Amino acid sequence: MSHSSAPRFQLSTIKLSCCGSGGSFPQFLYHQSELWVVFLSDIYFKVDRFPFWLLENNTKLVTLSLMNCSLSGPFQVPSYVHSALSYLDISNNAFGGNIPVKMGAHLPVLGYLNMSKNYFNGSIPSSFGDMSSLEVLDLSNNQLSREIPEHMTMGCSLLQVLALSNNKLQGSIFSGNFNLTNFSTLELNGNNFTGMIPNVLANCSYLYILDLSNNSIFGEVPSWIWNMSELAALDVSRNQLFGRLPQWRGYASNLEQVAMADNQLEGSIPRAICSLNFKLQFLDLSMNSLSGTLPSCFKPVSVREVHLFKNKLQGALPNAFHDSSSLVTLDLSYNHLKGNIPNWVSNLSKLSYLLLRRNHFEGEIPIQLCKLDRLSLIDLSQNNLSGGIPSCLKVFALNYAPEQYIWHQTIYYGMNSSVSIEVSIEYTVKSRSYNYKRRMLQYMSGIDLSCNKLTGEISFETKNIKKIFILNLSHNSLTGPVPQAFSNLMDMESLDLSYNNLTGNIPAEFAVLHFLEYFNVSYNNLSGKTPERIGQLGAFDESNYVGNPFLCGSLVGKNCSPVETPLTPKASAGNKEDHGFIDMDAFYASFFACYVMVLLCIAAVLYINPYWRQAWFYHIHMAVDSCYYFVIDNFPRSFFSGNM
Repeated sequence: MSHSSAPRFQLSTIKLSCCGSGGSFPQFLYHQSELWVVFLSDIYFKVDRFPFWLLENNTKLVTLSLMNCSLSGPFQVPSYVHSALSYLDISNNAFGGNIPVKMGAHLPVLGYLNMSKNYFNGSIPSSFGDMSSLEVLDLSNNQLSREIPEHMTMGCSLLQVLALSNNKLQGSIFSGNFNLTNFSTLELNGNNFTGMIPNVLANCSYLYILDLSNNSIFGEVPSWIWNMSELAALDVSRNQLFGRLPQWRGYASNLEQVAMADNQLEGSIPRAICSLNFKLQFLDLSMNSLSGTLPSCFKPVSVREVHLFKNKLQGALPNAFHDSSSLVTLDLSYNHLKGNIPNWVSNLSKLSYLLLRRNHFEGEIPIQLCKLDRLSLIDLSQNNLSGGIPSCLKVFALNYAPEQYIWHQTIYYGMNSSVSIEVSIEYTVKSRSYNYKRRMLQYMSGIDLSCNKLTGEISFETKNIKKIFILNLSHNSLTGPVPQAFSNLMDMESLDLSYNNLTGNIPAEFAVLHFLEYFNVSYNNLSGKTPERIGQLGAFDESNYVGNPFLCGSLVGKNCSPVETPLTPKASAGNKEDHGFIDMDAFYASFFACYVMVLLCIAAVLYINPYWRQAWFYHIHMAVDSCYYFVIDNFPRSFFSGNM
């Protein structure tokens, strides 16, 4: 806007958002000196520096929001003490350099300060302690370093929300004097903090969200955490915590989210966890050394996410999740659980991810799994499951972006603030294990039943797995042909049928699977000619077919001929015994010939060598005499004693 088109009157409020991109910053604001509220958001301005004159010229300005406006350069504070500004949001821009040292002294009445998602570096100014009215401070997602200034922890006594996550801060948490007892939200995750969880937090009786994850905090989990009656979300994952989980007496019954993954915790899960049965929605104790069994009283009815993988949990899978109809993810992989997969799994109507990999489950795959209509990933690999594969198993890709797990939404100064958990799931694709974030899982669907003792033929109903991406049935004892119907699975990217007893030909129709990136049928009893190297099948070599002695073709280096292609004998109605690939008539003939040859060789040796012939007859004579005297001595005696 040109100077001539600038309004000749003074504005008090201007609010613009989502107004396109490519324009310059409104220059007419330069002539405004009576502004109270400036709210400009989600606009791409072609400016290099922060328009510091907005603060310099408007002494009555109360609210300044320039969120997501592509502003860059250093941030500047007014040259005087601004006694009106209480709300400042410059988040999600490209500001860099140090935060002004005198920022707290020049903006002393700020109640809300959000400088997150920029490129600020250096330390947090000690002058922040001069903001005695500050209630919300968000400096997350920058490059700030050093320690939290002690003056801030003493001067900002009204602070309710402190978000310093994803920086490079270090040192102990609140190691000096501390006067921040009004905390409701404390997010310090993603830094380099060391030391133990500070006991001064025990005085924060209103603490609602505590996130200390992704640091280097060590020591035991303090017992006072479970005495915080308002605490709803706790995340201390990916630290160096050790020892046992402390018992508690039910004071923490309001906990909805508990995350302590990737530490060195040991011992059993305390029975006090049963006090969370009605409110618990998210539980992540994975990648620890927890042992024992799940408490029998633990039956969370509202839980949505359960991650207990990579522990040492034992025993049978209890009825813990029998009534958890809201459960979306159940991950118990890499434990020592045993027994059958329970039939109550059919009650989990919202289940999308069932992961029981590498346990000791046995018995058959329950047919009740077929009742689940939202399954996206099934992983039952590396167990002792037997029997056949239920043909009614079904999986579907979500085909929509699954929501991140929201901890809780809080409202300050009319603004919504939410903290989310980004969980990952380990799954084997193309013979390698990967960790997938939730945003990637929307594109995946798969069944992994590898490394079990499954038998019978492969007989999936194609309509139930039409959108499958990953199918791994390797290392079992499956028989029968490779289903030609798999050629209708157009989204298939990975198919592993290796190390089974499959017979017959490899369907040439697999050439139409244009997304197939991994294909392995090695070490079976397949026969016939290998498929032509057209389409995606042209990307596979001999290693994908090795271990099938009756396959022929250029890929395996063997010319095809009628002699080399075995005929699978059909079992008669009266005899269904399977002799494999052995010609029994030829076997009996060769056995008889070998037997006769052995007898002739013995006779020839005795005829040629008189010494061996004499020794042979001597042993025969001794054997006959021994038998004769044994009968004479024992038979009559037994006979007469029996008739007396």
